[in-house]
Amino acid sequence: MKNNLIQTELDVNNNKIRVMRINDVDYISLTDLAKYSNPENPANVIIHWMSNKGTFDYIGLWEQLNNDNFNFTEFSEIKNKEVGYASFTLSPKRWIDRTNAIGIYSKGGKYSLGTFAHPDIAFEFASWLSPEFKLYLIKEFERLKRNESYQYKIEWNANRILSKVNYVVHTDAIKNFIVPTLTEEQKRFVYAEETDVLNVALFGMTAKEWREKNPELAKNGNMRDYTDLLHLVILSNLEIINASLISDNISQSERLIKLNNNARMQMEALRNNKNIKDLELLQEKINENNKVLIENK
Repeated sequence: MKNNLIQTELDVNNNKIRVMRINDVDYISLTDLAKYSNPENPANVIIHWMSNKGTFDYIGLWEQLNNDNFNFTEFSEIKNKEVGYASFTLSPKRWIDRTNAIGIYSKGGKYSLGTFAHPDIAFEFASWLSPEFKLYLIKEFERLKRNESYQYKIEWNANRILSKVNYVVHTDAIKNFIVPTLTEEQKRFVYAEETDVLNVALFGMTAKEWREKNPELAKNGNMRDYTDLLHLVILSNLEIINASLISDNISQSERLIKLNNNARMQMEALRNNKNIKDLELLQEKINENNKVLIENK
């Protein structure tokens, strides 16, 4: 699972329930909900619930209403030939693999986070476990949706994604205007070198120089992972500008000077910008909340 995946926790009647954001939707941990019933083997609780005919019909209808790629043919095959028999069992992985379902998320492996589900499905599961528990869950989930720090965390992640999107524009310009004339070994070097053009223009150092200066931080990320919102905004703009300069066949040394001048200009213009300042304060709140969550685990 990627490190920048947005996660948080709910305290539902003294039960820790994880929430994970997938495709801009908050998914609730069925694994954590199932521990309310069976702390030792929550996976079996989920399978037992999913193997119920009423559950099968419900999650199938949800997929039909919300999933354009739902494999209705496979769903009908299971419903007509398997559901209702005593031997019928349905695990999250089997459901996803056979029907291309999106309402339930489950990924195995060493670092598996367990099974998560869309709130519509998670609430149904919680109701099956205990109507009272479901009400507590809904209350805490609604509280989360009103939680400013969590919403700011989502906005912060969006800014990181924007930077990555513009990075694609930058690398495409390199591929189209520089790479075609190089060998495979040279191509790998050029991508890293052009990334460092931006790094030097904005941060005043290459990625290697930053790693050497910050060996402990480098174990868990790069200089862009540790920068603030202001620098991320400027970096995003510089990637677009450099892509344009590359297409105009401007030399690397000239581009570095232009990019550095532009970075200085943006820094001066945006340093005291109210919106940037507000977002930086929100980022501090997010970091404080994350620290509390880690300490309480």
